[in-house]
Amino acid sequence: MIRVIVNYQGRVQGVGFRATAQSIARRFPVTGWVRNEADASVMLLAEGSSDDIDQFLAAVRSQLGSHIAREDRNTAPATQEFTEFEIRR
Repeated sequence: MIRVIVNYQGRVQGVGFRATAQSIARRFPVTGWVRNEADASVMLLAEGSSDDIDQFLAAVRSQLGSHIAREDRNTAPATQEFTEFEIRR
């Protein structure tokens, strides 16, 4: 199990990014959250198996890629503190 934190930059706020990411997450066995940041980026934290995370993030890119100008990704061991994937405010 891994934890991935991704910071998405571009035109990612005000376009349904968080709701779409949450909807996509429901198709994969991943947990975590997505939230808007003050600098107009979107931060996404997801935990799951490496394969599930890769497939989830690929689906996010596939559906929302036209809004993403830059994507910074960091990986760490999972803490398994989450039970679902939620939108944080």
